[in-house]
Amino acid sequence: MAAFSTADLPDMSGKTVIVTGANSGIGRAAAAAFAHVGARVVLAVRDPAKGQATASAIGAATATVGGGGGGAPEVRELDLARLDSIRAFAAAWQGEIDLLINNAGVMAPPLTRTADGFELQFGTNHLGHFALTNLLLPNVTGRIVTVSSGMHQIGRIDFADLNWERRRYKPWRAYGQSKLANLLFTSELQRRLTQAGSPVLATAAHPGYAATNLQSSAASGLQRFAMNQLGNRLIAQDVAGGALPTLYAAVADLPGDSFAGPGILGLRGAPKLVARSAAARDATVARRLWSVSEELTGVSFPDLQSQNKTD
Repeated sequence: MAAFSTADLPDMSGKTVIVTGANSGIGRAAAAAFAHVGARVVLAVRDPAKGQATASAIGAATATVGGGGGGAPEVRELDLARLDSIRAFAAAWQGEIDLLINNAGVMAPPLTRTADGFELQFGTNHLGHFALTNLLLPNVTGRIVTVSSGMHQIGRIDFADLNWERRRYKPWRAYGQSKLANLLFTSELQRRLTQAGSPVLATAAHPGYAATNLQSSAASGLQRFAMNQLGNRLIAQDVAGGALPTLYAAVADLPGDSFAGPGILGLRGAPKLVARSAAARDATVARRLWSVSEELTGVSFPDLQSQNKTD
């Protein structure tokens, strides 16, 4: 079987795709790929000015594909570290969503808290996307892809201190917890969708080692040097390669709760279905995390069964 590439993306004319954190990195690469095959792409970004620059660049690039591209993406403000911003984004949304790409994230910064008091990585990477997905879910008709990481393997869901208020803060452990939460969220979301009789699929992906600006947020200068100057030059694949697992999880013929990643040592190469840690397969923890996430965000799984009866 030939390796998956952007050439395998179907024509997406008339499809609507939301990509969070699409100003740079794999989010931008994924957004550009969807736009090139005709999709209406919405960049959900914290900085609208940067978003407009990104949208213009993508629009200019799609103009070179002989009229087959979807044109310049739309830009809408979304700060996943603020529940009020998430609610405003969802409240303003009208119409169907074929693909929701939960891509935005932060990686290993110094201890920081969101506007609502959550540890930044758990609050942004997991809780922000949890709230956004559930608020938009009545509009989603196709698939929800959440970007995790191979670093989920070092994660542990500490229900006694999810927001690092009592423990000594360890940025990489906090990152691992948030990425593990992404996979548990995907599994429980798919279980709930299936139970509700919804055709929507929830999948997950990880980019492997991709050269993005995420590395610049690391708390340690030595870590930033190692990742930017050594890792990015010697090991990492480019952002286009890093976006391929997201695209694969979005359009390939896969079952719900699939996890896609690079095929070469989990670091680079064409995407395929990959394994996850035992902790990421714990259905009991997934259900408990869902309940706690509902309590923390004030957002619950919508009543899709009632919606299906009235459609």
